[in-house]
Amino acid sequence: MAITVAAIVAIVLIFLMNAIRVVREYERGVIFRLGRLVGAKGPGIFLLIPIVDKMVKITLRMVTLDVPPQEVITKDNVTTSVNAVLFFRVVNPSDAVVQVQNYIEATRQIAMTTLRSVLGGVELDQILSEREEINLKLQEIIDEQTDPWGIKVKTVEIKDVKIPADMQRAIARQAEAERERRAKIINAEGELQASTKLSEAAAIIAKNPGAMQLRYLQSLVDISSENASTIVFPIPIDMFNLLQGKGHQDSNNE
Repeated sequence: MAITVAAIVAIVLIFLMNAIRVVREYERGVIFRLGRLVGAKGPGIFLLIPIVDKMVKITLRMVTLDVPPQEVITKDNVTTSVNAVLFFRVVNPSDAVVQVQNYIEATRQIAMTTLRSVLGGVELDQILSEREEINLKLQEIIDEQTDPWGIKVKTVEIKDVKIPADMQRAIARQAEAERERRAKIINAEGELQASTKLSEAAAIIAKNPGAMQLRYLQSLVDISSENASTIVFPIPIDMFNLLQGKGHQDSNNE
């Protein structure tokens, strides 16, 4: 009798050990009963029918997926190596189990093919300067592809773009030429502004001839303030004419 009771207790304990399941807050248990989908349960504790029920745990936490480097030929025929990082989470555990065999690997493959496809349709300059737009486009395409699997793609970010050495030199030369072009434009704008101001100053001086003499004297004062031993200073002919006219007036007065 005692042996029978012990056997029954052991069977009950084994049954409970196989029947009791606990899933955490960030997990869900997808239950199959005799091969048929029952649904997702959790979080907390619940009972399964041993042998009849099977459970697959699925995490609902954000998954960080590293997309391996992909050799991409851009629209302007430049070969680059690009890798990215993908952030997604499962929003429908049942679809993540039933609709795809391995949702993480499937998402990785979709991300790799989409990365090659999208970057192959843009130029290298766009990859370097328009990353936010490209990241958004990648996120939209991958999210649309993985939506039947119960997966929501939150963010896709291009991590690194490796450019061949000869192309790096070409980009450096292009950047240098661009800087030289801007310098020449700035210099030309400065010359234009200076010529405009000089023209305005000449017009003012032409209306007041005495202003030219004052400007010469001011320049002489500015030069003499420096430690210069010799000063070569031009004297306008008008000043000689003025002095000659004053001399004639003095002789007539005498």
